[in-house]
Amino acid sequence: MVNSQFGRLIETLLIGFIGGYVFNLLQLPLPWVLGALTFVLIWQGLTKRQANWPDPLKQGGFLVLGIYFGLYFTLETFMTIGPYFFPYVLMTCVLILASIFISIMVTKWINVDKITSVFASIPGGLSEMVIASEALNAKTSFVVIFQTIRLLTVLFTVPAIIIYFFSEQSQASNLVVVADSFVLGGWGYLWYLIPAVVGVLFRNKIPAGIVIVPLAITAAMNISTVELASIPPLLLLTAQVSVGIGLGKNISFQDLKLGGKYCLVYFGVSLSLILVSFGLGALLASFTTLDLATAILSIAPGGLIEMVLTASTVGADPAIVSALQLIRILVIIMFVPSLLKWYFNKEKQKKVA
Repeated sequence: MVNSQFGRLIETLLIGFIGGYVFNLLQLPLPWVLGALTFVLIWQGLTKRQANWPDPLKQGGFLVLGIYFGLYFTLETFMTIGPYFFPYVLMTCVLILASIFISIMVTKWINVDKITSVFASIPGGLSEMVIASEALNAKTSFVVIFQTIRLLTVLFTVPAIIIYFFSEQSQASNLVVVADSFVLGGWGYLWYLIPAVVGVLFRNKIPAGIVIVPLAITAAMNISTVELASIPPLLLLTAQVSVGIGLGKNISFQDLKLGGKYCLVYFGVSLSLILVSFGLGALLASFTTLDLATAILSIAPGGLIEMVLTASTVGADPAIVSALQLIRILVIIMFVPSLLKWYFNKEKQKKVA
């Protein structure tokens, strides 16, 4: 049994790396994440074999990437973010309201209730939206499916669009990466035990804690007098593949079939939100000193990891994208579920009255 599980683990890892390599050869966006995700998803669907990828391996990938993103932060970054805070929170609120409005509007033409539709469309954490929707008797299976569609739509469209329109910056950024030679850090790697251990301890106590905590601690160490070593490129690549496999493993063709014709509707909802976020990003760039790519990636309704990786590819500022995406995640997770519960409970009371 153990040998069978280990064999399936190696098989899953190989599928993930092959997917990443193929996407890399084709020069597709975020190849090692999206390639691994796509190949594992297709492999499971065609072979009916369940991928073996224990959650700690995916969490380890998130942890490594969280530490890596923390290295982008400098003292100047924290000073730079200040003027953007209130305009950004305002834009985030507009994006949330647009999400609620669009998701309620579509319920006029489809047989999905408003509560399920809203929680299925909010650009926040999937697990948090599912838990919050349960308390209001929403169809949680639909929330999971449509939130998965939203995530996939964002992952496969936003990086591709940004890289296409900012291709010149992308090429310049790639030249810098190639010219930047890696140097082994020796004992400097011991410092990373601090964000790694604290990240593991707080992974379930803070929303997206496995990424946010290591990122915050590494950023704090990076602006101090501590000498931090460079992250090996192979470790970064493996972390991306690990995250991609973990995401692909949790998506199945059966889930997507269960959503049926409504999958196409929520694909359209997701595209509408992306267009709204692009408009808000352009507005944010025009009212602040942020460049357009950084502003759009900061407000895009996607995963923090993928948006920051895209920022590092196109020459945007990954540290600012990290910080602002964190603000968006915290605003949505801390306030939106409670406000939606209050609003829908009030609606129910009105109907009863």
